[in-house]
Amino acid sequence: MSKHHVTTNINGEPVEFLCEAQQTMLDVLRDELHLTGSKEGCGSGDCGACSVILDGKVVCSCLMLGVEAEGRKVITIEGIAQGDKLHPVQQKFLEHAALQCGFCTPGLIVAAKALLDENLNPTEEETRYWLAGNLCRCTGYDKVIRAVLDAAAVMRGEPGASVST
Repeated sequence: MSKHHVTTNINGEPVEFLCEAQQTMLDVLRDELHLTGSKEGCGSGDCGACSVILDGKVVCSCLMLGVEAEGRKVITIEGIAQGDKLHPVQQKFLEHAALQCGFCTPGLIVAAKALLDENLNPTEEETRYWLAGNLCRCTGYDKVIRAVLDAAAVMRGEPGASVST
């Protein structure tokens, strides 16, 4: 089979790769680019473990073809932190113990970041709705929601809200 040359931007860096026409973005990320933070949970877009941000919108990378990344901007879990400095969502996930086995965590963090990029003052209901596409068998979601709302307060610069370092 012939491979397609794709030029894109992943986590703020220009990236080029070769992929087969039917290869998913998830497979490209994991197998070609060795960005293994995104997980394959279902392969059908039902669990959200493979969520990435594509041009500002959350997508399941298992439902996207690698060739569709041509000329686009992709953010994966590896691109959320700034060097050693965690994003407030990541820090609040740790502080609130909003993770257990960790399999769903990358997708939840990516989706939460996308929410806060779009709406820095979400209600609990809006947060639950936004994260509804991310399934978790361990946490019960309450700690996840609290972490996201707390991260939003930090990002808004509210008095008393802080990220531990």
